[in-house]
Amino acid sequence: MHITNISEAKATLSYLIKKVQETKEPIIIGRAGEPVAVISPYSKEDEPPRQLGGSWQGKVKISADFDEIDAEIADSFYNSRLIPE
Repeated sequence: MHITNISEAKATLSYLIKKVQETKEPIIIGRAGEPVAVISPYSKEDEPPRQLGGSWQGKVKISADFDEIDAEIADSFYNSRLIPE
């Protein structure tokens, strides 16, 4: 684990970010010898799943067959003259 001070971190931020990306190890930033912040690698897996909220909460329902399509409609769409081959 790398430890740096605020002045060095300001001067070498791009380098520190590149180092975090490559090593996947966090870097501690300190002030007056005390840790105050951490630069750590980002992972999408750390994000919680998006939740529906606000004024639409509880008002929207998606049917289980939402993305199913009738075979006749699909055939008329994909095999019509509107779609060139």
